[in-house]
Amino acid sequence: MSIHSTTGSQSGETVRKATVLTPTPALSFAHVCKHFQRDGQPSLEVLRDVGFDVPDGKIVAILGASGSGKSTLLNIAAGLILPDRGQVSVMGQPTSGHVDWSCVGYMFQDDRLLPWRVSVSNVALALEAGSMRKQERLRRANDALQFVGLSEFAQAYPHQLSGGMRSRTALARSIVTEPNILLMDEPFSRLDAQTRSALHRELLQIHTSRKMSILFVTHDVEEAVTLASRIVVLSPRPGHVKRIVDVDEVQTDIESPQARSLVIELRNIIAGLAEDEDAHA
Repeated sequence: MSIHSTTGSQSGETVRKATVLTPTPALSFAHVCKHFQRDGQPSLEVLRDVGFDVPDGKIVAILGASGSGKSTLLNIAAGLILPDRGQVSVMGQPTSGHVDWSCVGYMFQDDRLLPWRVSVSNVALALEAGSMRKQERLRRANDALQFVGLSEFAQAYPHQLSGGMRSRTALARSIVTEPNILLMDEPFSRLDAQTRSALHRELLQIHTSRKMSILFVTHDVEEAVTLASRIVVLSPRPGHVKRIVDVDEVQTDIESPQARSLVIELRNIIAGLAEDEDAHA
């Protein structure tokens, strides 16, 4: 495990380095800034000079307090809102608010299932924007439900599903397009601990089998440690990157000494950020 900070000054010295070819990141944020306008009030600065990469095929967690701009970053990556300054690149291609939804999936904090549709139809909804025939959409939707263990509930309506089942249905909808990148906005935060742990295991299985890159936001340190190989820690608003923690091996056993040590280290980092904010308040 290594920890490094994105802050610091440049010496101005010219250093000649050997050219090293590195894989293109799945997602790249460079100097991203965002303000939101408010009626009759100064604009609210949400993100300040945010920059980090999501390596291809890896799981990256954005960890930070409420209001630090975590969800805003996901929405910018998805092309739902534009940054005021800076650049986001998807699969090496700079975006300007237009993202190819065939390569990017998005799982929101709320499951957003349509109450008048059964599970298979809710999953197939993600395929309806294209020209795919209905029979093929339903086949792929059923395959996705089977992948998350819900094939027996393909004809169930949302109100007939438990919270965990609804989250699995939303996950199936997010992967049915077979995206290269999956964005996740605290999708398991409202579930009980046992169900959340089960979905963590399923997500890791999906990641392994489909080789997709995943960027998810959370305020849960243990969730970040359980899932991610890179953890990006944001400061309180305006959010900017304070630490990037690269984990040599994903700590799927949260009770292991290595995992507990990492949890403590991250909590100390977050506590230090909170103290800095209080000192400058």
